[in-house]
Amino acid sequence: MSLVPWHDGRDGMYGWIWRHLPGNAWVKALLSLVLVMAVVYVLFQYVFPWAEPLLPFNDVTVDNQ
Repeated sequence: MSLVPWHDGRDGMYGWIWRHLPGNAWVKALLSLVLVMAVVYVLFQYVFPWAEPLLPFNDVTVDNQ
């Protein structure tokens, strides 16, 4: 029986990543920070520029009065 009622033995994606990173807690925290920074970099450099023309940001409905 778990101490928290919503815990059913699965800890999800982040628990899986944490368990598979090498080192102690400090090394895992540093590697996690590097992974997050790498994901943000890839999103801003490649994914968002690719998706921007597909999104309706310039389709405004306000008249110029």
